[in-house]
Amino acid sequence: MKDCCDAKAEELQKLRGSQSRVLWIVFAINLLMFAIEFGAGVWARSLALTADSLDMLGDATIYALSLYAIAKNPIWSVRAAFLKGSIMGLFGLGVLAGSIHRTLTSTLPQAEAMGAVSFLALVANLSCAMLLFRHRGDDINMRSTWLCSRNDVIANVGVLAAALGVAVTGSKWPDLVVGVAIAALVLKSSWSVIQEAMAALAQKTAR
Repeated sequence: MKDCCDAKAEELQKLRGSQSRVLWIVFAINLLMFAIEFGAGVWARSLALTADSLDMLGDATIYALSLYAIAKNPIWSVRAAFLKGSIMGLFGLGVLAGSIHRTLTSTLPQAEAMGAVSFLALVANLSCAMLLFRHRGDDINMRSTWLCSRNDVIANVGVLAAALGVAVTGSKWPDLVVGVAIAALVLKSSWSVIQEAMAALAQKTAR
């Protein structure tokens, strides 16, 4: 029995070590891409790029919370997931507010900058998603983390489509539509993570 428990403890330790290494890598990638995308989004006057950069910052925060939760009691994974869902929701609402502001202005985004930076972000997020994919079923903490990365890949494809739309039509509307769509995706995932966290927390409290 003791040998079995020791083996399980060792296996759990290895899993946490593997999770930590992956989370540190994706945390660094997202923090760097936030700085690049935010600067490019402001310069190019692109709501879609700015929205995606804020999502990157939110993800960096989420990965930091995930790293914190790994070393704690399992209940902290649930609490961290709830907090991550709330942060995702706040960023989604912020992007919606930005879209209202951009609708009232007549600035046209720079399609070339949007396309180049969003392609770089897509490569970065695909790398993160591939690293997190095998850990998506470990627990609620890692599942919520993988969902963030998956959303980023979808958002980057959307920004690339918006850049093409702006270039072809000469209109700001493709950028606005994609920005709002990214916000809706983030809000949907936010609610999903919060619901899972609440259900898990209720289950643990009932024991």
